[in-house]
Amino acid sequence: MNLSVTDAMDEARIALRTLADRVEGIAHPTLRLGVTGLSRAGKTIFTTALIHALTRGGRLPVFEALQSGRIARAELQPQPDDAVPRFAYEDHLKTLAEARQWPSSTTRVSELRLSIRYATARGSLRTLTLDLVDYPGEWLLDLPLLDMSYADFARQSLALARAPGRSDVAAPYLAAIAAAPAYGPQDETKAREVAALFTQYLSACRSEKLAMSLLPPGRFLMPGDLEGSPALTFAPLDVDEKALKSGSLGAMMERRFEAYKNAVVRPFFRTHFARLDRQIVLVDTLAALNAGPAALADLERALDGILAAFRTGRNSLVSTLFRPRIEKVLFAATKADHLHQSSHDRLEAILARLVERARTRAHDHGAALDVVALAAIRATREARVRRDGHELDAIVGTPEAGQEAGGHRFDGMEEMAVFPGDLPADPNALFDPSGAGFRGLATAVEGDADFRFLRFRPPAGIGDGSIPHIRLDRALHFLLDDRLA
Repeated sequence: MNLSVTDAMDEARIALRTLADRVEGIAHPTLRLGVTGLSRAGKTIFTTALIHALTRGGRLPVFEALQSGRIARAELQPQPDDAVPRFAYEDHLKTLAEARQWPSSTTRVSELRLSIRYATARGSLRTLTLDLVDYPGEWLLDLPLLDMSYADFARQSLALARAPGRSDVAAPYLAAIAAAPAYGPQDETKAREVAALFTQYLSACRSEKLAMSLLPPGRFLMPGDLEGSPALTFAPLDVDEKALKSGSLGAMMERRFEAYKNAVVRPFFRTHFARLDRQIVLVDTLAALNAGPAALADLERALDGILAAFRTGRNSLVSTLFRPRIEKVLFAATKADHLHQSSHDRLEAILARLVERARTRAHDHGAALDVVALAAIRATREARVRRDGHELDAIVGTPEAGQEAGGHRFDGMEEMAVFPGDLPADPNALFDPSGAGFRGLATAVEGDADFRFLRFRPPAGIGDGSIPHIRLDRALHFLLDDRLA
């Protein structure tokens, strides 16, 4: 089956599923909100905090529908899709409250349904069904693969692997493919060896020191039940314009690349992604700043690729019924609590600079796109600390075990006042094309990086009432308030 026929069949399935959703939505208005982000950006934390805020309330002054008292109640409802895992809200809340540990990272799609009973501005009572779809951002970066041939994928992936900032950790993989020509005979042992080294390279890129973001294929780092399957046993090889002959190693890799698209990427796109109405993308901007200019540039490319995957724009009657567009996208820089409040707006400005190209494209299509710096669960508090006769802005929290600062290694139990430093007032100062804008962990001498943001344990007292946050109410207002008017 050729690609155009496959695409047409996908579109037909999407249209039928969407029409069924809309027919159901006439009686029960429904909003499907996608929650995603790249590794360690805080997807599970955000979704848990959002559910807690809607079901238990809290201090959310900017979220008008809740602040004004128009939301009468929000309740958890049975899982909407029987074949999709339920988002384990109660388990995650228990982990936060009792163990003071962050929940485990998102490694698969999960869903949870809320019904929100509210009064409109005119006083009539209505119910909005909110379906939260939580999924790994790495899977989102797979969507461009649908429009690529294996040769395109190989050329782009190898260009990244050979780029400064990656070439050192890619060296074993690059050496392996030099000894495994694409036009040589197929060899299962060689294929498995090269695929394993390619996966190790992707994993090394995700380390704290490098903090790279653009790392497709996404399932290589979170294989789940596909681990060891041929669909995950391929890698980019050096190919030229010659066709790959049947029986060659390159043809074997090409076949498995197509299997990956058909078995992994297309079902995710068809079943989950194409049905979203709105989307929040969580971004660990501080991790890129820790690592250095190469990581920041890589994050910018990844975010541009993420928005390119969305079909954004203002919906018409036809698109609403058969092929919905995502009308609102919110990019959120997480972990704002790792900074003093004087830098929150600066963190937001850096994220706005990162998505500048994507923002222009979304606006041209009629979609609403915004940025915010937030902490869905605030792990620190602010303080003024006196040192050497000067008062300094500080944050106070409990660093996670194993974190280090100033030669001190934290045990996860002691509370500490930390001086996080200031972000630049002009975000463009970080985007020097020469890569000399600042020093990061990837290249700086130990202890000489310009930024070093620690990770903190969750605060004590979660579960007793409202959860402390930074700007979660702004996110909720942007994503939900117009549907609760």
